[in-house]
Amino acid sequence: MSISPPAPPPTILLDADGIEAAIGRLAAAIAQRHQASWPAFIGIERRGVPLATRVADRLAAVHPDRRPPQIGSLDISLYRDDLAALHTVPQLRGSAIDFDVDGAEVILFDDVLYTGRTIRAALDELADFGRPARVELAVLLDRGCRELPIHADYVGLAHPTSPRDYVRVRLRETDGADTATVGHKEITR
Repeated sequence: MSISPPAPPPTILLDADGIEAAIGRLAAAIAQRHQASWPAFIGIERRGVPLATRVADRLAAVHPDRRPPQIGSLDISLYRDDLAALHTVPQLRGSAIDFDVDGAEVILFDDVLYTGRTIRAALDELADFGRPARVELAVLLDRGCRELPIHADYVGLAHPTSPRDYVRVRLRETDGADTATVGHKEITR
């Protein structure tokens, strides 16, 4: 029986300054595409919500003459396609969208885009609130490895990974610090 060496420590993809720069890139790209008025921002719980708020704050600072975007949140816990495989009951936070989604332009925000299944679940739930005119996607980190035909319209950082990798984003609002790391899962035989 051979013992594998321990996995190397995770690699830092974004530190606090890198996350701020990525948020700046997201805000600039959104401002370039939406010059007349801001779409509504909807963050996917947990880290998509502070991401949407930070981008909205950045846009308000750069464009003080414009009304800030409306912000909502989606809790996709009950829309996941892997509920049966989870070993724990998901902690429900609830969704909060205090504006009319019908006919609205919407940008969904999430921290990491991977297989596309989280976004599919978010679109399913969003449809329960109404029928937007257009839905775009903004992510802090696009790691590739898609299983569904979903792409991000706005990306803070694209960093291709393999399915063996794990990516962890921490934001100060939810985790007390801003970092994004990538590491390798240990393979047990």
